Amino acid sequence: MFPIRDHNPSQRTAYITYFLMAANILVFLSYAMAFDDQNRLGQIYYDWGMTPSAISDGSHYYTLFTHMFMHGGFMHLAGNMLFLWIFGDNMEDEMGHFGFLLFYIMAGLAAGLAQYYTEPYSNVPLVGASGAIAGVMGGYLLLFPRAKVDILFIFIIFFKIWPIPAWVMLGLWFGLQLLNGVAVSGSEGGVAYWAHAGGFIIGLLFALPLWFRLGGKDFWRVNHGAPPHPEAEYKLVRTSIPRVSRK
Repeated sequence: MFPIRDHNPSQRTAYITYFLMAANILVFLSYAMAFDDQNRLGQIYYDWGMTPSAISDGSHYYTLFTHMFMHGGFMHLAGNMLFLWIFGDNMEDEMGHFGFLLFYIMAGLAAGLAQYYTEPYSNVPLVGASGAIAGVMGGYLLLFPRAKVDILFIFIIFFKIWPIPAWVMLGLWFGLQLLNGVAVSGSEGGVAYWAHAGGFIIGLLFALPLWFRLGGKDFWRVNHGAPPHPEAEYKLVRTSIPRVSRK
């Protein structure tokens, strides 16, 4: 079960969202050939990913920033960019371009620190934009809890698209990060659940001043918990591919 789009396209071009997506993709492509050489790839992750033990030793502080643009594979990158594309544009709409860029970077730094404090002596590098994007999702939950998000549900060979309120999808996602963070350590599971959960909470907190400035509960009431513009309607259309009958 994962989101494929929301019903609230932004009212202006989301330059920073597209810039962040492009930056992540270009950085990934810059070392993609190293996936054939595990020793080289490991060195790249150590140099540019965030390794908690290195920070505890007093070095590699810059990786609190650079790890946000590194990814562990194509699917890792694709999943993160999908979430950023869905939730980033509306946040940029409300925060402005520079405000959203600052919000994104601060959420990513806070998410990295959250993971660091749970395992300060881990030798496993942390890579990925997930923490920063989790912050975007936390802010989105605060500002637009009832925005519609289309979820693709897949069960073996059955699949269906359902529009659900953002608070349901984001609440479930956050709950899973907490449960997995308690059950599995980052070094064992390969996923930085505390970076996700920490980024989400920090993003929600960082969005509070904007929420109050927009009117708080009045902003929810006036806009029914969705972005302040008409939502998009998506309808399935008939395919032009002819049916082939069986004999």
